[in-house]
Amino acid sequence: MSLLRVLVADDSVAIRHAVCTLLADDPGLAVVSVAQDGVEAVEQAQAAKPDVILLDIRMPRLNGIEAARRIRAVAPQSKILFLSQYDSWAGAREVLDSGATGFVVKSDAPSDLINGIRTVCEGKMFISSSLALRALPRNPKEGTNLE
Repeated sequence: MSLLRVLVADDSVAIRHAVCTLLADDPGLAVVSVAQDGVEAVEQAQAAKPDVILLDIRMPRLNGIEAARRIRAVAPQSKILFLSQYDSWAGAREVLDSGATGFVVKSDAPSDLINGIRTVCEGKMFISSSLALRALPRNPKEGTNLE
């Protein structure tokens, strides 16, 4: 298995540190760059061409959704996985519409983030476990409840 290169973009120093520490425990992952806002995320994505970019939604100078749209233009091969405190299907839909292939709720990161990175790098979509559980139908005759 080849080393997956990751860019971490979040305006919180504590979150960036926690994510980098979590990823450092996996020998198949390497953090190649960090960014503290959306503008830096776009610049670092263009320069580093990482395999996956972890983006927060709310960041200064340029929010994560607009950053994702710009990243699609400068680093189209990079997969985008949002890492956000928001835990709603509406938020997940909005980021997936921006070109992301995954969404992890920050509170699910310890259990979901590494699997999410690997899943999006395989070309598949990943949704945080807490959101995925809420999408299951309440009974077999109902459709999937995405709200």
